[in-house]
Amino acid sequence: MISFLSLWLTPWEPFASLIACMAAAAVLYLRGSRRVRVAPARHAAFWAGMALIYLFQLTHFDYYAEHEFFLHRLQQLVLHHVAPLLIVLAYPGSVLRAGVPLRWRARVLRPLAQRPPVRWLARIALNPALVTIAFIASILVWLIPSMQTMAMLDWRVYRLMNASMLVSGFAYWWLVLDHRPRPPARMPVGVRVISPAITMFPQILAGAFIALSRSDLYPIFTICGRALALGMQADQQIGGLIIWIPASMIEATAALLAMRRWMLLSGNPRSRKPLATART
Repeated sequence: MISFLSLWLTPWEPFASLIACMAAAAVLYLRGSRRVRVAPARHAAFWAGMALIYLFQLTHFDYYAEHEFFLHRLQQLVLHHVAPLLIVLAYPGSVLRAGVPLRWRARVLRPLAQRPPVRWLARIALNPALVTIAFIASILVWLIPSMQTMAMLDWRVYRLMNASMLVSGFAYWWLVLDHRPRPPARMPVGVRVISPAITMFPQILAGAFIALSRSDLYPIFTICGRALALGMQADQQIGGLIIWIPASMIEATAALLAMRRWMLLSGNPRSRKPLATART
C-alpha cells in the first residue's frame, strides 16, 4: 500500500518550474505563519489548494488526464477554479510577505515595486478587463479541438495550457475576492459580484455544446488510447457536464462570497472613506 501511494504521488512528468514555485510559496508561508497570526480556516484553505495543485498536476493523475477527456476537464477545473480559489480565500499575501527576510523586503522588493516599469506592468497585468478576458479565454481557447490536439501532442504546449489555467485563475479570483475597498482594490465591489455571472455564461454554453454533441470532438483521446473502459460518447458527455455544472456552481459561490464582502464593506464606515475621497 505504501509503495503504491509513493508511486502514485511521484510526479508523472516532473514540472520543474511549478515545483520550484510551490516549494518557494510553501517555505515563505511557513516562515510567515511564525510571524503573523493566521486563523486555522485560512491555514486549511491554503494547504488544501496547494495539495490539490500537486495531486492533479504533479502525480500520476496527470497520466489519466492525458488519456481521458473527462479527467482532463476535471484537472482543468481544479487548476483553474478550485485550487486558486481556495488559496486566494486564505488571503496569504501578508503571510508570504512576512516570510520574506526583512533585508530582502527593504533592499529589493520595496525599491523594485516603486520602479515605474514594474508599476506599469502591474497595472496592465492586473487590469480587471484584461484579467477577465484571459480567464475566459484560458478555458475556451483550449477547448478548440485543434488546440486540444496540439496540447496533447506537444508537452511544451501542454504545460503552457496548464500554466495558463493556474495564472489566469489566481489573477481573476484575487481580483474578485479582494477584501479591500476600491481603491486600493482594482475591481469595484459591485463588479466583483457581477463578474462571475459574466464569466459563467460562455462556460455554460461550451459545456452544454460538448455534452450534447453526438460527434467525436476530441479524437486525439481515442488516437492516444483511453486509460479507462469508457466509450467516447460517455467520456465527452461527462467532460461537458464538468464544464457546464460544477464550474458554474463554483463561480456562483464566488459571486456570493463577493456579495458578502460587499455587504461587510458597506457596513464599515471606515471602508467608505477611500471611496468618498476618490470621488472628490
